[in-house]
Amino acid sequence: MSVRNQLQPDPFQSRAFLRRVVAASMAGTVVEWYEFFLYGTAATLVFSKVFFPHGANELDAILASFVTYAVGFAARPLGGLVFGQLGDRYGRKKLLQFSLLLVGAATVLMGCLPTFAQVGYWAPALLVVLRFIQGFAVGGEWGGAVLLVAEHSPKNSRGFWASWPQAASIPVPGSQVHGTIGEGLVAVGAPVLAGQRGYVDGGA
Repeated sequence: MSVRNQLQPDPFQSRAFLRRVVAASMAGTVVEWYEFFLYGTAATLVFSKVFFPHGANELDAILASFVTYAVGFAARPLGGLVFGQLGDRYGRKKLLQFSLLLVGAATVLMGCLPTFAQVGYWAPALLVVLRFIQGFAVGGEWGGAVLLVAEHSPKNSRGFWASWPQAASIPVPGSQVHGTIGEGLVAVGAPVLAGQRGYVDGGA
């Protein structure tokens, strides 16, 4: 075998590596978006009851809870800008791993927050901060996942491969259907297993 043949990359190995990159990017996207969208279920069933004051109309607390839901979407572009720039300096893989840890930590801390009855308006304020961190991390992860795949894709099919992380973040057949089903199981199964009062006290 000549030296020239040894230096040429194996196209089958390159394709296998690309598939691993795509699979890893999709897996991270599914995990992050599951936690991101699960907030919507918790906002209706739990957050409106424990983090906001109860007035004459229960709908007021639900609407206030959904305002915090929108905060996560507002934070996404900022996360994409910051993580994109840091990814250029320190590498996409490290930033993707950090974004997964960040969104996971924010989700866990939401379950540890004190209620409105315990600390007053600090409860919704802390919830907004954690929701912003969630959206910031998701924005960084999604942009980084697409860039990571694009940078490892061949020029003639770069758009095709870079579209796969997006396919993992929307509820269409073959992507995040299991995430949508999981959210439904949380919404229906948890109150049955823990009881309505235990579910609200323990959170989602």
